[in-house]
Amino acid sequence: MRDFPQALSNLLSKENVFYYDAVYESRDGLYYLAPVAEDLLLQVHSANLVEAVRQTGDFEAALYSAGGTVQAAGEIWKGTIDNAFVFTSFGDHHAGRDFYGGMCYFNGAALAIASLRQKGMRRFAIVDTDAHHADGTRDIFARDNEVLHCCFCFQDYQDQYNKMDVRIPYRTTDEYYLERMKQAFVQKTLDFAPEIIFWEYGFDATRGEYGDKGLSRDCHLKIAEIIKGVADHACRGRMVAILCGGSGRRLAAYTIPHIIAILAELEAGQ
Repeated sequence: MRDFPQALSNLLSKENVFYYDAVYESRDGLYYLAPVAEDLLLQVHSANLVEAVRQTGDFEAALYSAGGTVQAAGEIWKGTIDNAFVFTSFGDHHAGRDFYGGMCYFNGAALAIASLRQKGMRRFAIVDTDAHHADGTRDIFARDNEVLHCCFCFQDYQDQYNKMDVRIPYRTTDEYYLERMKQAFVQKTLDFAPEIIFWEYGFDATRGEYGDKGLSRDCHLKIAEIIKGVADHACRGRMVAILCGGSGRRLAAYTIPHIIAILAELEAGQ
């Protein structure tokens, strides 16, 4: 993330794009991020997990990382913004109720859903396009019928609790991946009618990345268009994209500004 927010310079000048930052000293022109509150943490994660993360030395960064997703969802609920892209220090989807892994300490999407439930929201969708299985998210919501969880990973699976996995083989193509998204995610989500969609965005399935499935960098932009289209039809455009996985600086600096431009309904790259 060393290239950000500089890589967003063209976007941050747009009147409908707002930048929130976790800063310690006052800086003009910024909206501020708050860390996730500990009482909310304990609605999703066990006290043992919270204490284990506290011992890692990354506790404060993890609080701000998850707090960004919680705050973004809250701003969307208030109507301040339509959607958001959240830059995380640590991922979400390997953090379960009582375990963490893969540099995922707290589950920001789950915490945001817990917060939104306090505000009266009831139905939620999570779509995960990281290359790896979202074991933490599935652990938290396994028998929760009000959360649709669609994970594009290594297996095909579907149950009666609105949980499904979609197998994406190695050496796949953009066309195959996008067709599987349309088949498995689009109509299912429209039928489910969530009030907000959370997208766990991992670009680690890109060719040359550590989760290489053979995707091109532009496939992620088409994925963003599909998810944005579903959100527009299902829940008045309310969605939160959460940076979940990927390591390449060039890929991040290319895909993320284009995705934000899609969310803001701007021409890509403006």
